[in-house]
Amino acid sequence: MANFFSDNKDLQYHLSHPLMKRIIELKERNFADAADYDYAPQNVEDALDSYQRVLDIVGEVCGEVIAANAESVDHEGPRVVDDHVQYASGTVRNIEALIEAGLGGMTLPRKYDGLNMPVTCFAMANEMVARADAGFENIWGLQDCAETINEFASEEIKMRFLPRVSAGETCAMDLTEPDAGSDLGAVMLKASWDEAAGVWRLNGCKRFITNGDGDISLVLARTEDGTKDARGLSMLIYDKRDGGVKVRRIENKLGIKGSPTCELVFNNAPAVLVGDRKMGLIKYVMSLMNAARLGIAAQSTGLCEAAYREALKYAGEREQFGKPIIQFAAVSEMLKNMEAKTLASRAMLYETARFVDIYKQLNHISHERSLEADERQEMKFYNRLADGFTPLAKMFASEYANEVAYDSIQIHGGSGYMKDYACERLYRDARIMNIYEGTTQLQVVAAINHVTKGTYLEQIMRYEEQERTEATKALAERLVALRECYVKAVERVEAIDKEAPGYKDFHARRLVEIAGYIILSHIMLRQAGEDEQSYLAPATIFLKYAAKKITEAASYIEASEASDVELFRA
Repeated sequence: MANFFSDNKDLQYHLSHPLMKRIIELKERNFADAADYDYAPQNVEDALDSYQRVLDIVGEVCGEVIAANAESVDHEGPRVVDDHVQYASGTVRNIEALIEAGLGGMTLPRKYDGLNMPVTCFAMANEMVARADAGFENIWGLQDCAETINEFASEEIKMRFLPRVSAGETCAMDLTEPDAGSDLGAVMLKASWDEAAGVWRLNGCKRFITNGDGDISLVLARTEDGTKDARGLSMLIYDKRDGGVKVRRIENKLGIKGSPTCELVFNNAPAVLVGDRKMGLIKYVMSLMNAARLGIAAQSTGLCEAAYREALKYAGEREQFGKPIIQFAAVSEMLKNMEAKTLASRAMLYETARFVDIYKQLNHISHERSLEADERQEMKFYNRLADGFTPLAKMFASEYANEVAYDSIQIHGGSGYMKDYACERLYRDARIMNIYEGTTQLQVVAAINHVTKGTYLEQIMRYEEQERTEATKALAERLVALRECYVKAVERVEAIDKEAPGYKDFHARRLVEIAGYIILSHIMLRQAGEDEQSYLAPATIFLKYAAKKITEAASYIEASEASDVELFRA
């Protein structure tokens, strides 16, 4: 039987990371739930065993059910019937299998019938689901919308909606509109208070909404009359049971075809307010988007894994000139680079997820009691890292998904261009990943502040302080030289930007990529020190690749003058 957890030792490695102990202690609140729930863990070891068992179930459902349905879902796709989405038959079977396995509400507290698992474990589940079918991950993975409800809604609202998510109902986040793409401050869907009914009424349109006909939707809407910017926007929950929303159409997409991307029409749809008015975009959507970006990083990593395995299998079976093509150096090099990018993508994903977990749990605890001084410092520290690493995780994972899927087709040759092989579907699915939930260019906008404020440099210096084995010392010294190259590039850009504003924006992606390559290399090197057999070769390959990319970017910056900015102005 195929099991996408047990067949991936890299996932099991990340589950055993030392920070998991701290995450479990925070998540379990000194294991207080053990007195009220017979399935709650009693200690760290018990919690880790529970996580492993749940992830093993996810892996089995992914390997046996979701992966088996992926091709038929891609061909059949969803459709609109009576103004609502009707999923492909394979998608329905996938949802039923996950519900039967009790895998809803993975991160939600047990009092809402959730499994109370960390974000890190949810990311692992997302990765496995995406490896099986990236389009279906967009339906399954949106249960993280419930985390926003759990963090910001009243207890009454949480009790109303969260147990339903745990029972398997699907979610959506209704943000984008026809005239407001990435500029969410321009959202104009109107929310008006209905005094008689005691509800908000939503009127207007939303477009490009993933799983847009979900059971429970978080909707960004304008509650304040006369406003046209972010200060007039609030976050509301729309319940599909209440009616008032029609699916105008499902977009005909290049890939992820099993995931319905909808255009919606709201006509006096009733809704309830989440948190405070006017904080919809400023506070709640930012939290929602960060979670979504981590979800896309997991989705991208899962697709990397699928594309790499398809290429590896084909290269081992396909013979040319009397031997398997994997024995040709050109093919073998491609495969080794694909493996290194996949491992690097995963390493960044779970490094980020662990930072998010610690910050999120301390933030939840701060609403239950006052934090101690050291806890406040810890929350501030991990909040900064989570904010800095999230755009890096999304950016690198989604770019690598495209690159690995591209190379998978190349290794398949002409056969890869045909629909007979899964790599063709994976290539189409990958193309959206560096576009939605914030394009790579927008991730750079988010990340460049952490270049200039020193977040990345400070963390790089922490990595440099970690002990190295004999096998990794020389590689670590190479990273010190690359860090010095990074510092020099940042100093040059900032100095010229003072005289020629816009110069930093021009080089922002190059600076972010340099920082990211160094960070990824450090994490890979740490893994190599802990398990040389599994990680030393991929870490060495990745560091050589990263050094080349860093040298190219740094050389471009060194040769660039302030006037170069004008060459590229629209």
